Amino acid sequence: MLTHKNTSALFTPHTIAVVGASATPGKIGNIVVKNLLSAGFSGHILPINPKEGSILSLPTFSNIADIPAQHRPLDLAVICLPAANVLAAIHQLGEQHTRAAIIISAGFKETGGPGAALELEIKHAAEHYGMAVLGPNSFGLANTASGMNATFAKDSPLPGNIGFFSQSGAFCAAMFDWAKDENIGFSSFVSLGNKMALDESDVLAHMTEDPATKVIVGYLESIESGTRFLHNAQKATRKNPVILLKAGRTPAGARAASSHTGALIGEDMAFEAAFRQTGVIRAHSMEGLFTMAQGFACQPLPKGPGIAVVTNAGGPGIIATDACTAAGLTLARFAPSTIERLKGMLPAYASVFNPVDVVGDGTAKNLADALAVVLQDPNVHMALVLAAPTARIPVEDVAACVSEAIKGCEKPIFACLMGGNSAEPGKRLFAANNIPCFAFPEPAIDVMGAMYRHSQWRETPPPVEVNYRRDLSRARKEVDAARDQPGLEVVEFQALGILSAYEMPMLESKLARTSDEACHIAKQLGLPVALKIASPQISHKTDVGGVVLHLDSLEKVRAAFIDITNRATRMRPEAYIAGCLVQAMAPAGAREVIIGFKRDRLFGPMVMFGLGGIHVETFKDISSRLAPLSLEDVHDMVREIKAFPILAGMRGQKPVKFTAIEDILLIMSKLALDFPEIEEAECNPVLADENGAYVADIRLVLARKQPLA
Repeated sequence: MLTHKNTSALFTPHTIAVVGASATPGKIGNIVVKNLLSAGFSGHILPINPKEGSILSLPTFSNIADIPAQHRPLDLAVICLPAANVLAAIHQLGEQHTRAAIIISAGFKETGGPGAALELEIKHAAEHYGMAVLGPNSFGLANTASGMNATFAKDSPLPGNIGFFSQSGAFCAAMFDWAKDENIGFSSFVSLGNKMALDESDVLAHMTEDPATKVIVGYLESIESGTRFLHNAQKATRKNPVILLKAGRTPAGARAASSHTGALIGEDMAFEAAFRQTGVIRAHSMEGLFTMAQGFACQPLPKGPGIAVVTNAGGPGIIATDACTAAGLTLARFAPSTIERLKGMLPAYASVFNPVDVVGDGTAKNLADALAVVLQDPNVHMALVLAAPTARIPVEDVAACVSEAIKGCEKPIFACLMGGNSAEPGKRLFAANNIPCFAFPEPAIDVMGAMYRHSQWRETPPPVEVNYRRDLSRARKEVDAARDQPGLEVVEFQALGILSAYEMPMLESKLARTSDEACHIAKQLGLPVALKIASPQISHKTDVGGVVLHLDSLEKVRAAFIDITNRATRMRPEAYIAGCLVQAMAPAGAREVIIGFKRDRLFGPMVMFGLGGIHVETFKDISSRLAPLSLEDVHDMVREIKAFPILAGMRGQKPVKFTAIEDILLIMSKLALDFPEIEEAECNPVLADENGAYVADIRLVLARKQPLA
């Protein structure tokens, strides 16, 4: 999944032509040239303008064809023309073998049909010439390592180690301003624009290989290729933290089909699963994205979950303690020698246990000295110094003393200066020393928790996909047979053959077309049994009273068959009633779970798990992952739902056999990958106890057939 062969020309060009350069201050064509000059670009800048002799003291060229031979082929062209003139410029640049272009111009697919058609023409032209194109409707691109600022921002970014990309130009402008105030620098800064050619996956791949980039940060509204993104993100997060803010959340079930699975799995859940399985850190707000970026860029990763809190305020220290638990961190238990050292240096009324409280009349030196001591404790993997303003503890002194005390420390250290304007001098001093500083403890601890989880991810071996035995040719015949029938739903009595080809553990079931046949099958299976209506038009059997359990005599079986089929005929006169499924009863005390999958338009099949039965849509207590599932995936899926204690055993119940549930999840994952024509699948309920797990009901939803050309 390599990025475009000419992407390097975007980031490290030697010659840049500004097509549509302007001598008029304030115009984009003027700002781009000005930014290239002020950023210190050491290569050649070639303004293209037919009416001006020079722009910002640079000689201009009337058109692209006039560029001298020594400057050809161009590495990069920045296009600042009206939309109607861009296609011609791409052709002219292509004829000159230009390697890459940034289209700043707007007026394309974001404006509607005609703009989208023009953008498609430009895309085809760029592909014909092998040109890597960023945009259109792009804010531009900056690479501080090469001194290039080909944007129309009002300033150049500071040099640093954050690679940033955004689908929104306004977000780029906000990031510029925030970073300048926080003294945060960038290795590269990319506005994706309309993503006509290069997209987030291309930029992600480039930044992963960029030695100047330590942290990758991005804002997304959509992803162009789910497969490419998953591949590139998985590779990137093994090397660098990737922090993304995904906007445009879609309510769960907006595009749902009729199954519980379809109603529960929404587009945003697929992004959540994609990020989780590739190690991407998801920010849930603009503020969260910025603070995550700052923490990862400034501090090393922790080597464990143990945090020390050093404060002069007991209340905020308790709040910080609560936040640690929520973030998956633990308050470090100090070694006895650490406690003795703290006792020897702090007042008798100070707390020397974690959190360390030097109390309200403590000094900045008390805070800094205590911090230096706890950082030497092997049980401490990171630290937060938390100061509330008092007359005895000026914030500037806190920042100065702490910054001096931690020099040479290789553990992550965060600061929190509570207060408003009075805290600003201390925050600026902390920023100058690369110590992230926050107004409240919770955001700081959230970042530290994310850093610890990322350090764990980096050390986790890549997941291994599991292949289960199945009779693929038999399953293919069953699916093809279902495709030949009218309708898209394949309900239980029709889907049994597909599941049996995958050796799915199921409660034994047989179709009875008459009451006599139902009694005969019940004798074979052994009483008690369950009866279920069998109709391709009736998927939710309980809605028509189509399920009767615990039938312990043949008379009850016969009566139930007649009752179920008659009721279904009255309530659903349009439905074809094939009869009833006679099914063996699950062991007493079995717990119901639901397992299914739904095919996401970007990422493919997403498998879900939750507590089963009729209440699954009400509580929406589910977990999900994208196929293919690994052993680690299914282990985590089963254990992360809120109802897990029910499965683990409550009030004397034995725990269910978790490996049996996990086997069914793995089989569903394989079924989803084997048959892309199955749009959705749902096993509900799956009945689990201490001995195993068995599918008691299954329905599949097929994708619509594509019309013949």
